[in-house]
Amino acid sequence: MFMATLKVKLRPSKVEGKAGVIYYQITHNRKTRQITTRLRVCSADWDAEEEKLVQVTPNRSIIQNRIDSDVTLLRRVILDLDSCGMDYSVNDIINRYKSPKSNIPVLDYMCTQVEQLRATNRLGTAKNYEKTISSFGEFLGDVRLPLSALTEQVITDYNTFLVQRGLVRNSVSFYMRVLRAIYNKAVRQKLIEQQHPFTEVYTGIDRTRKRAVSESIIAQLHRLELEAETPLAFCRDLFIFSYCTRGMAFVDIAYLKKNNLQNGIICYARRKTGQLLSIRIEPSIQRIIDRYTESDSPYVFPILSSLDASEAYREYQTALNTHNRLLGRLSEILGCGCKLTSYTSRHSWATAARNHNVPISVISQGMGHTSEQTTQIYLTMLENSVIDDANKGIIECLE
Repeated sequence: MFMATLKVKLRPSKVEGKAGVIYYQITHNRKTRQITTRLRVCSADWDAEEEKLVQVTPNRSIIQNRIDSDVTLLRRVILDLDSCGMDYSVNDIINRYKSPKSNIPVLDYMCTQVEQLRATNRLGTAKNYEKTISSFGEFLGDVRLPLSALTEQVITDYNTFLVQRGLVRNSVSFYMRVLRAIYNKAVRQKLIEQQHPFTEVYTGIDRTRKRAVSESIIAQLHRLELEAETPLAFCRDLFIFSYCTRGMAFVDIAYLKKNNLQNGIICYARRKTGQLLSIRIEPSIQRIIDRYTESDSPYVFPILSSLDASEAYREYQTALNTHNRLLGRLSEILGCGCKLTSYTSRHSWATAARNHNVPISVISQGMGHTSEQTTQIYLTMLENSVIDDANKGIIECLE
């Protein structure tokens, strides 16, 4: 008994000028079978001797990577069957190759992950996955790339695709991080073997423009005279509430329920990470809570009304857009030369804590970060005046 042989061939189209079809020819024990693919290639773009596409072929990397992954999978199936020490047929090879577990398309797998996220009410993450599905699907075109074909070259080409469309580094990194999370889950489920295809692309978060404002501006906003029971006053109070609760994210404020308040403590799980946090309710926090708590609502603030997960998430998105729009108006009223957003309170609390000599480890724990590296992103931008003063002192030592 000899090991099966495998060849990659092109079946030319009978119509002149049309692309032919790639197929895999498997021979074993004098029996030959073919596996026809959906990959179409023109005869001029195929190197029959090398059994691969010529270098100048359009979309070469995607098609060639699909071929390479199929060949790798077929050879692994053959090797596994050989190692069993039992006789097998060409049909056994093809049946194993075509098993659903071996050939799950990337986009199909991603869609199943979206369904699971929605089932567990992780709607924000599901939305991020859907954005990535749309983007990666546009990159793939008509190619149904299997998980096993998610190689380093494919990821590099996708990275180039995003850059050529004008995406900034953080936006490119967003798609790469989502895709990496999906890939790693497939590895954990033993659907594919870990090949570390993301080592050559950027998956970090660049330092962005400074989002924090000084404590004096926070105090100015707190004292700002606004007509009570107006959207603008509510927006201001939510911002101050966030600042006073160690930068509680707007999504966590929106979903905060009365049963999260017990014995003078706010206990809640961050929707982003699931990390449990507890915050002592100081008088300034209690005053804001008392101002808006409605007796017939399970929520602390009148932001959400529905208990249905999908409807509540839509309400949250609408409320977030309104909140940021009103914060823009408050920025103009303050005339502080900065633009307040829902992130500003969180960044500002972190910066204020650092300026009060609170250790980064404590700031990180207080904000519910999973690592101090995340906290560092919030604290990377020191005030230029502080740096200039330090530099002045250094220079004066030379005089």
